[in-house]
Amino acid sequence: MALGGKVYNLLFRRTSTFALTIVVGAVVFERVFDQGADALYEYMNHGAILSPP
Repeated sequence: MALGGKVYNLLFRRTSTFALTIVVGAVVFERVFDQGADALYEYMNHGAILSPP
């Protein structure tokens, strides 16, 4: 419970830090998801010959 209280006091107690936490979390999630999806695509298409249209 002590960890939850510290996280609450640090990130969620004030509206400004709560909003900043959400924005930073969304940006980090987007970057991680995008890089993961690109890595999965490259892995699944390794060796495939893609001809231009």
